[in-house]
Amino acid sequence: MNITEFLELSFGRWRSQRSGHHLAFAHFEEVLSTIDIVPLEKDDAVVLSICESYQVDPATIVHPFRMSWEGESDWDDKPVSGNTVLVPVPDAENPARGKLLREVGYAETIAAVGTYHMSEDGTFTLLTEYDRACAEEKIWFATPNLRFRVATIKTSDGKGVTTASFSSEIRSLSSSHI
Repeated sequence: MNITEFLELSFGRWRSQRSGHHLAFAHFEEVLSTIDIVPLEKDDAVVLSICESYQVDPATIVHPFRMSWEGESDWDDKPVSGNTVLVPVPDAENPARGKLLREVGYAETIAAVGTYHMSEDGTFTLLTEYDRACAEEKIWFATPNLRFRVATIKTSDGKGVTTASFSSEIRSLSSSHI
């Protein structure tokens, strides 16, 4: 599976159940959420702005998309929500690798650039370094409508894990989604 096939398979609405272990707080969290992954055009104003801020030629990107989520955590009374635009930039020499430009990051709510690679078994692995943390995320499909995601947040020096999570995500097949 290449990045284009992976992204095309990811578009849609997903119901996610995530269990997270926050090691620093010795706390277990359960989050139920809805995730929408929507393709964007390469000439979308937000996509062009992200490319400009990272000095990336828009001709080199593939399948930019917006990801938004809403959910409930058993750790907090307030709903969990957010959205970000992501822009994949495959490596010209090795299309199984590349950069993922983010409008807003995962571990820290700042703009971020991650590096990704696609393994031979179709697993998408993303590494993103932030000011105070480093996130590693792996996503793979069991079937076209069932995917799994694991993530770890490490300290910026990479020596300590602060959070580990596992998510199972099922595609919504309702005709009214998105």
